[in-house]
Amino acid sequence: MTQVESPQSFVVQGECTKAAWQHGYRVSLGEDAGWAGFRSTTAQGTIWLAAAGHHGPWYLALDHSGVEAELGLAEVDIAGPGIARHAFADTGALYAVLIRQYQLAVSLPNAPLHEFLERTRGLPKTTEAERLVVQRVGQDVFRDGLLQYWQGRCPLTDIADPVLLRASHIKPWKDCETDSERLDVHNGLLLSALWDAAFDAGLVTFNDDGSPEFSVHLSAEARSSLCFRERLCLTQKHKGFLEWHRAMVFQFQG
Repeated sequence: MTQVESPQSFVVQGECTKAAWQHGYRVSLGEDAGWAGFRSTTAQGTIWLAAAGHHGPWYLALDHSGVEAELGLAEVDIAGPGIARHAFADTGALYAVLIRQYQLAVSLPNAPLHEFLERTRGLPKTTEAERLVVQRVGQDVFRDGLLQYWQGRCPLTDIADPVLLRASHIKPWKDCETDSERLDVHNGLLLSALWDAAFDAGLVTFNDDGSPEFSVHLSAEARSSLCFRERLCLTQKHKGFLEWHRAMVFQFQG
């Protein structure tokens, strides 16, 4: 079985600290058996970093099951903390995964819900106007979560201009039964404005393989304008919400 350098040398320790700090994990938990632990004040979970030596390979261990499942990385047979450990040939490859790992850790449940509850704590919810204020806070939190999850780009068109991006609920806010459901990033797609309008109106939906399905009510001209580069990459939770969208929103019949 592969082993990590323990204790970490000055070089390995410095590289691990730099990697953690540059990717949002600035609370050091110290080193144990060659693994340096770090937490973030804004992201869920703990990460641990290690190396076989200052030339690598480099190792990352995670304890957040949701992030672990989303990353889809191959595991390496090495003793260490967390629920899984992964190897990288160099720090460049490690950094690329840490960027995505942080984005997921700040967007996956229950991070948006927690932020929403904190920001609305004490806000009155008696009148319709007061409930709309709370809803606007929730929609802002939801948008921020989708921007992190989808890496600031419409996954269909690759458009990254913030003013052209919409936080599209799959199951609308009003139809959700709980705030957890309303703020779940898997209940949302970050779409360009035209795609969002068609999706919200039920003129387009998505199949389980991420490919779009167009309504018979969508004109040929509009359909030709809905260009996309690739299909959506969907989780099982996305597919569950989209099943609801296809049944309740999508205008299938003529």
